[in-house]
Amino acid sequence: MGRTAVLQDIRMMRFEEIYGRYRQRRLSCAEASDLLGVTERTFLRWRVRYEEEGLEGLCDGRLGRVSPRRAPAAEAERIERLYRERYQGWTVKHFHERAVERHDLDYGYTWTKSVLYSRGAVTPARKRSAHRKARPRKPMRGMLVHQDGSRHAWLAGRPPLDLIVTLDDATSEILSAFLVEEEGTLSTFRGLAEVIGRHGLFCALYTDRGSHYFHTPKAGEKVDPHRLTQVGRALRQLGIRHIPAYSPEARGRSERLFGTLQDRLVKELADAAITAIEAANRFLAEVYIPRHNARFAVDPEEPESAFMPYAGTAIEEVLCWQEDRVVGRDNTVRFDGRVLQLPPDPARHHWVRATVQVRRYADGRMALFHGPRAIARYDTDGQLMTLAKATKPEAA
Repeated sequence: MGRTAVLQDIRMMRFEEIYGRYRQRRLSCAEASDLLGVTERTFLRWRVRYEEEGLEGLCDGRLGRVSPRRAPAAEAERIERLYRERYQGWTVKHFHERAVERHDLDYGYTWTKSVLYSRGAVTPARKRSAHRKARPRKPMRGMLVHQDGSRHAWLAGRPPLDLIVTLDDATSEILSAFLVEEEGTLSTFRGLAEVIGRHGLFCALYTDRGSHYFHTPKAGEKVDPHRLTQVGRALRQLGIRHIPAYSPEARGRSERLFGTLQDRLVKELADAAITAIEAANRFLAEVYIPRHNARFAVDPEEPESAFMPYAGTAIEEVLCWQEDRVVGRDNTVRFDGRVLQLPPDPARHHWVRATVQVRRYADGRMALFHGPRAIARYDTDGQLMTLAKATKPEAA
């Protein structure tokens, strides 16, 4: 006799004893159901079946019958083999989603988990620490945007890279994500430009206190709100409030996101055999981010959006590195190890000793401005380009 049948016999004998006491009015319905560990409704249903059919009425009609929904053993073996041979190390949830999407799995997550657990392909996760209450989300998209970077071995066979992610606080939607060799001012500008270009201006940006975000007079102390970095200057120019984080816990939403990305994204890039940064960034934009947002983003509390359309000078003329320089006697400007030669200008004989502004864009190109007018543009190597080839972005 199987264990299930034994348990059923015990249940019937226990019910018969308690029912007798119930009939003698020594137990109430509530007390009888408590002793049996069922609801009052279940006890009353069992009572009716017992009075009509006797103990046979309490038998489970499914006992000894194979469920018509039971998966074939061959399917369980196929899923176990697929996991061990191709997806070893993936979480069960991630693996189940991929198996449904690409490998014709028709059974639920609970079934997949039971198969992998019972066959020793995966072990149950450790019990989580005590629950901490998360900071409430902003009610509308665009009220608060987080930006952070995570250095990790994102691509197989390559040294660690920085993944720059910008996400919305209200929904946890990834608004921009890309890999770079090293996080800094220009990568920040690139992320902001992508968000503003697609969604518009937002109210506030929440970041750590990295040196490209803030000047901090003494390590660990408050940032200097009056001495702006290039990022701070651009945000003030755009009317976006910049909020510094003063503890790792304050950036919990970003930290949890990176935990998910370090687990899922690394495996998906490896599964797609992607090892180049450019290909990885295309995969992020075209495949991973839409799939991630569909899986993890939540609906905002309010349907309205706080994003506002951007209307003004080309956004990259704001989101760029800006420094003033004095033109040398040979009509050149020195910047970042390069000598930028100014071309002849029909409006004046020379630029010697004139103060000009050097702008370096997120893609590495450069430009010289005199007041609001672009007087020269250069490629990433500092070679002069004709203004006709660089009409975008135009003067600020």
